[in-house]
Amino acid sequence: MATETLRGGIARPQPAASLWRDAFGRLRKNKLSMIGLVLVIFLFFIAIVGPFITPYNYQDQDLKAVVANHGQPLPPLTGGHILGTDQIGRDLLSRLMDGARISMTVAIVVQIVVLAIGVPIGAMAGWMGGRTDNLLMRFTDVMYAFPDLLFIILLTVAFKQTPFGQAMDGLLLVFVAIGLTSWVTVGRLVRGQMLALKETEFVEAARAIGVSDRKIVTKHLLPNGMGPVIVAITLGIPAAILAEATLAYIGIGVQAPRASWGSLVADGQQVLRSSPWLVVFPALCIATALISFTFLGDGLRDALDPKLKGKQ
Repeated sequence: MATETLRGGIARPQPAASLWRDAFGRLRKNKLSMIGLVLVIFLFFIAIVGPFITPYNYQDQDLKAVVANHGQPLPPLTGGHILGTDQIGRDLLSRLMDGARISMTVAIVVQIVVLAIGVPIGAMAGWMGGRTDNLLMRFTDVMYAFPDLLFIILLTVAFKQTPFGQAMDGLLLVFVAIGLTSWVTVGRLVRGQMLALKETEFVEAARAIGVSDRKIVTKHLLPNGMGPVIVAITLGIPAAILAEATLAYIGIGVQAPRASWGSLVADGQQVLRSSPWLVVFPALCIATALISFTFLGDGLRDALDPKLKGKQ
């Protein structure tokens, strides 16, 4: 703990830097993580304001330009379209920005679903132990063993024609389907943190003064064990984005005319030889999102690891 010398030579102790401030200080020293953070902020900025600043709507068609180009998509920097158009004259830049909105929404909402399922199950299993722990962990093992993509496809196909499947142009179903298959890692991490922390001295002290189990878990154990969970959430975002892009690529999930990076790749694949930019640009967007969140997650993992404190 730092000290401050006062008049008369009396040293007054100063509070040490908080865990999160100290972790952010280590994160700033990781150049790849900062690059990832900047890219993540940029992607969210594009997702929020991009559709409002583009000169075209994502579903508007420039048929005259396509007809003038002998029915072929316009190449980049042609006819007022910075990244060109698709086969039916829709501006590619506007559709990429709409795809960014979908991907970043998936990144947030899916992780909210993951937290809403994984944290309660993990906390109950770790704190209560015994039969409850055994039952919840066996259920978790079953979910972990089931193929993720197959389960997502089954859910989306089964509910696609229902009002639930049609909500938000099919996005709500995608959110829930991906979230239902992605909470297992978080549940196991929370359980492990509960098992490690519930035997500590501050928990025994809280029990001794009559603090309820619910408050011990929510006010003490969960806040102290959220470091690994935050890292898992950050590293789980690329998987969710890739899962959504994969569903869109095979024609399941987001419904036309909404644009998903995966569906843009699928549409551009039909004219790959003559118009490769229709595949290259959305593929670059997917790669940028995956790399940026991975860099940020790796940096958070190192920054929140107590064993690395003082080594960076």
